[in-house]
Amino acid sequence: MTTHSTGTPRALTIAGSDSGAGAGIQADLKTFAALGVYGTSALTALTAQNTLGVTAILVVPAEFVTAQIEAVVSDIGCDAVKTGMLATSAIVEAVVAAVEALDLPNLVVDPVMVAKSGDRLLDDDAVHAVKASLLRLARIVTPNIPEAEILSGIPITSRTDMREAARRIAGFGPRAVVVKGGHLPGAEVADLICEDGVLHEFVGARIEGPHTHGTGCTFAAAVAAGLARGTDLVSAVGAAKAYVAGAMAHGVEVGRGHRPLGHFWQTDQAGPSGSAPAILR
Repeated sequence: MTTHSTGTPRALTIAGSDSGAGAGIQADLKTFAALGVYGTSALTALTAQNTLGVTAILVVPAEFVTAQIEAVVSDIGCDAVKTGMLATSAIVEAVVAAVEALDLPNLVVDPVMVAKSGDRLLDDDAVHAVKASLLRLARIVTPNIPEAEILSGIPITSRTDMREAARRIAGFGPRAVVVKGGHLPGAEVADLICEDGVLHEFVGARIEGPHTHGTGCTFAAAVAAGLARGTDLVSAVGAAKAYVAGAMAHGVEVGRGHRPLGHFWQTDQAGPSGSAPAILR
């Protein structure tokens, strides 16, 4: 029911809504569309949000999150699943139960904990539930450095620390971990992926500017899109890094804070294309 063989690849995002449309469900669906994947969604929370910050959060009942997932999968199916803001431990456990009961493939866990503005998006009980229950089901988990510090329990100030954090997070059971290095200083940004104990690094030039809202959501969604299309994991991660870099470089000029990415930069710059972006090494 959920495995893609022919036709349009499908990806399901289980995440919160960003009313400013820079991150969350909105960023995920834009990414899926830009990369040739049919996107579906299950909302976990509503946020009153813009480029300056989050002003209010309304959490969706866990049983309604389950109902959305079941409705989508029973009819449309999915070839990959991406999780974002899960808000509470009850929602985390509902997602875990749905992934297991429906045998959902290619789970990409973006452990969203704090918004770009600094607003907390995941409570302490939910963090524990992610570590104890959700990560063991993940094809890959995609923390940035602050999130990797919380998950691994160690401070990260270097690539050596990133490697150790990735190994520690892998101990929770995901098949792969990618620690994103954008929070470390330097002209280059290194993202480290650990898959089955093997380490790979993707290095690219730092993209300067205000277009940073939704980078984590977009990266994880791009990885999910690659997996839905049948791309191998390491190639999907490299392509996602290249896609996000291009979207940052061609960001949208709206808002007065952390501005959104230009998710359709490939179409805007080069015309429609059914191929994924090139891998940055």
